[in-house]
Amino acid sequence: MAIELKVPAVGESITEVQIGTWHKKEGDQVAADEPIVEIESDKATVELPAPAAGVLGKILVKSGQMANVDQVIGTIEPAAAGAKNGKPSGDKEGAKPAAKEGGGKTAAEPAVMPAAKRVLGEAGVDESSAKGSGPGGRVLKEDAERAVSAAKSEAKPAAKSTETKSAAAPARAAQPATGSRDEEVVPMSMLRRRIAERLVSAQANAALLTTFNEIDMTAAKELRARHGEAFLARHGVKLGFMSLFVKASVDALRLVPQVNAEVRGTDIVYKHYNDIGIAVGGGRGLVVPILRNAEALGLSEIEKGIADFGARAKDNRLELEELQGGTFTISNGGIYGSLLSTPIVNPPQSGILGLHAIQDRPVAIGGQVVIRPMMYVALSYDHRLVDGREAVTFLKRIKDCMEDPARMLLEV
Repeated sequence: MAIELKVPAVGESITEVQIGTWHKKEGDQVAADEPIVEIESDKATVELPAPAAGVLGKILVKSGQMANVDQVIGTIEPAAAGAKNGKPSGDKEGAKPAAKEGGGKTAAEPAVMPAAKRVLGEAGVDESSAKGSGPGGRVLKEDAERAVSAAKSEAKPAAKSTETKSAAAPARAAQPATGSRDEEVVPMSMLRRRIAERLVSAQANAALLTTFNEIDMTAAKELRARHGEAFLARHGVKLGFMSLFVKASVDALRLVPQVNAEVRGTDIVYKHYNDIGIAVGGGRGLVVPILRNAEALGLSEIEKGIADFGARAKDNRLELEELQGGTFTISNGGIYGSLLSTPIVNPPQSGILGLHAIQDRPVAIGGQVVIRPMMYVALSYDHRLVDGREAVTFLKRIKDCMEDPARMLLEV
């Protein structure tokens, strides 16, 4: 009896998911607990393992399509009943009698899988023109698509040969495009949909404004140069600028608590803890995992947390709980070369700090023009909570802490 593959619960309040990549095709052998398909929600991507060994039967919901939690998206034929000599027992095409050849011998006729039949039938291409690459010479969907493509290519010259040329062609005929005109339509992932919804919501429901400043990164670079090797040897992780910015943000949030607050109905909720979101590029797009209670973390703990987030984000292994909440966000576009930007607040938060590329620029210091490593920083904030004075004070504190890191230790 076929085993049903159902969409698992992937998080509280999530009722709909998007089916991602199927790792197996219909008729493929699967082992118990082997990942079969990716399930994408608006928070994260999880893999659905095979509940038992066998053969993947029907794929009921294709990649890119939507499905509800607990919906059946495919079936598995158990190993005992679904596979014999490496082939699905339910494969009717494989049970066809062999076609006779000369000398009374018989040659096995390769099976054409249902999906391949549909592709060939819709295109009007004979099944015999498709060469099978599947087990036992089976004609798979990809084989059918190649056969259809080949048939179309062969038909193009013939179509051209039937065209009649006009002797009275205009002197200036329109020149056809010479490059590729192909388009690719792909469904928007659940994560990208959610990002889009939240960004549009932020623009529509908050009074967003951005304030800028610039930071001389000389002191921070010297600090890392002096203590970087010892830091790595002791903690097993490199000392980066992000941990310094997290500590500077904690210091600034303590000074300007409005940036760490949120609007809840007609109330203002002030958070007496700092859950700092760190924007990182993931396998499915930008995600913002949270460093909980960053005010209690040391530089090494922050660096280890950020490194762990980055590694797991690339493999889509972040947990849902790690992406929820947050009182303030830091986004570092500088790692991609961004010189200046206006980041968008992640609601219901009221502020986001944007970091940018460090560039050597001429600046005036003590009446002299000198070259210093400079970084532009931006604070986008909800003007319903944060006034211009508070925004400028916040950024000025970030600047002071980064240009003289000892301030954070001395709390001055």
